[in-house]
Amino acid sequence: MRKHSQRGFTIVELAIVLVIIGIILGAVLKGQELINNAKIKRVYNQYREILAAVYTYYDKYGKYPGDDPNAKARWGNAENGNDNGLIDGFTLGCTDQNTNVESCQVWNHLRLANILTGSGTQAPSNAFGGTIGIGYGTVQGLATMWIGLNNLPGDVCASLDQQYDDGVYNTGSIRGSGDYGTNPNAMYILYIRL
Repeated sequence: MRKHSQRGFTIVELAIVLVIIGIILGAVLKGQELINNAKIKRVYNQYREILAAVYTYYDKYGKYPGDDPNAKARWGNAENGNDNGLIDGFTLGCTDQNTNVESCQVWNHLRLANILTGSGTQAPSNAFGGTIGIGYGTVQGLATMWIGLNNLPGDVCASLDQQYDDGVYNTGSIRGSGDYGTNPNAMYILYIRL
């Protein structure tokens, strides 16, 4: 009878396999981090785009979109604002059924003026799948006009606040609906001053 020797993997071969697996996992995790960072930058750029759109409208017509008392005469299929210098009725969930709320008419006015694409009062979506809102409201004790982005993870809110403001959820020009520092995995509304 002949004996067959069984041959297994050497320690060197196992080490090489583990290194390859580690490299693959590292690449996947780094890729996820790059995607998340790109989404965070996209959220801030969306804020800047909306800010530019609002002030482009203001430069062109002398009124804030949504608050414009001449919109119906100008386009016919728009509601007039009350011309009080504020975008009233801060709403994050504008749909095409919210036609009488100034903060929803913002989107319609901007689109009719060919500043934003699309039609109607439907609020645009942010990079994390929530909606964007704009209007006058009181957030963490400060009453002013805000651009709000809902459905943002707490760690994203904290990152944006640290990069572009004071890093505190209830002070400065960036404020949150809650303390995103205590629960970074919860979802929040991030308000950035107009």
